[in-house]
Amino acid sequence: MPTIKTAINVATSAEIVWRVLTDFNAYPHWNPFLVAVYGPPVPDQRLKIQARYSRGETSQFSVRVVKAIPATELRWRRRRVLEGIFDREQAFFIIPNGIKGVRFIQREHFSGVLASLIMPFISKKTLKAFSLMNLALKRTAEAKR
Repeated sequence: MPTIKTAINVATSAEIVWRVLTDFNAYPHWNPFLVAVYGPPVPDQRLKIQARYSRGETSQFSVRVVKAIPATELRWRRRRVLEGIFDREQAFFIIPNGIKGVRFIQREHFSGVLASLIMPFISKKTLKAFSLMNLALKRTAEAKR
């Protein structure tokens, strides 16, 4: 299963990182990748998301929240029209990192019959978008401690 994964250390508490991550109304002010998210971060809820990539490309899509464990994990799944063609599951993990704060991990698994064919076209821009979001989340969360 193809996967894109990024991580960054954040020098603050898991609770603060969670608040920043799940305050979707504030995304337009700090998040360079997911510029708008509509809906609550609650399991089984549908979210509408607008993403922006580094070259100015945008996309809009819907996801279903799979898991939301406060200060620990947020995960959602996106499917194309037919399940099993090109599916994606994006997850955000907040892991305690001793006295240093937390490790924030952003990961996306890709599956379906077209995943291996599509990955070469999206992996580089997705990796860059994740890295930019991670850095912005770090700055935003650390400013709130």
